[in-house]
Amino acid sequence: MKNSVKVHSALFIVALIYAANYSISKDVMPRYMGPFGLVLLRVVGATVFFGVLSRLVAPQDRITGRADQLRAVACGILGIGLNQLLFFAGLNLTSPINASLIQTIAPVVTVVASVVLLGERLTLPRLAGIGLASVGAASIILSRGPVAAGGQDGLLGNVFILLNATAFGCYLVLVMPLMRKYHPFTVLARIFLVGAFLAVPAGWQQVQQPDYGSFPPGIWAAIAYMVICLTILAYLLNNWALKYASPALLGAYIYLQPALAVGIAVALGKDTLTLTRGLQALLIFAGVFLVSRKPRPTPAAEPLEAAQG
Repeated sequence: MKNSVKVHSALFIVALIYAANYSISKDVMPRYMGPFGLVLLRVVGATVFFGVLSRLVAPQDRITGRADQLRAVACGILGIGLNQLLFFAGLNLTSPINASLIQTIAPVVTVVASVVLLGERLTLPRLAGIGLASVGAASIILSRGPVAAGGQDGLLGNVFILLNATAFGCYLVLVMPLMRKYHPFTVLARIFLVGAFLAVPAGWQQVQQPDYGSFPPGIWAAIAYMVICLTILAYLLNNWALKYASPALLGAYIYLQPALAVGIAVALGKDTLTLTRGLQALLIFAGVFLVSRKPRPTPAAEPLEAAQG
């Protein structure tokens, strides 16, 4: 029971951190810093933090074997480098609500990746769920609602968020075996180090451009939030929860994140919720619900579960 409360608390905090970020990030970019500059600060900060922490907590733990080494590199590229670069590039161009709703299809991608990489069964309800979620996501991506940077840029931003969700969904499937075999800090230290090799070249120019002396305290607080809470704390809690939470529980919290994001964005005046967006959200939620349902095991083999987060 104690562990169950801890898992629920961890997942709720992660959902709240991610939800608030959709609106907080819009205060910083593009006025004060470009999206790739923020990614560089986040990834480098987390690389140093997890590198030191892994040596203190699990000094003897090492990722060994060619297969695990390659898996860790793939996780760093997909889950850290591409995931964060695509997310912030997309959020810079689209609205907080659009971004939060499109990102909800990450569990759908996770299931598709599990079918391809882990041999999970693709049941009829899951196939229907993939179809529903795809229609909902496509309608948001192609819609011409009010966005931060204009119609065409908004379309590009929506596509970036879709690619971000795809990269993250694949990452969740690839990282699970590593998290179960090695200490979480060992894995996080390695994958953030790999991600830094993408983030530093991409964000080097943007991180040198701002006039840091002109930043008001609120912007410094927002940047600190993105480095400490969004990157370090969220990854710690999310990856710890992956060890204990069932796919059904993780799927339930997937619904909570956009709901919180919409509430925060509307309350802060960063975005508006329309009837069309509500219907698009229902399509995606229905699709994610169907996809997240665990298929019945066959007598021959018990299917592997894919965690979503």
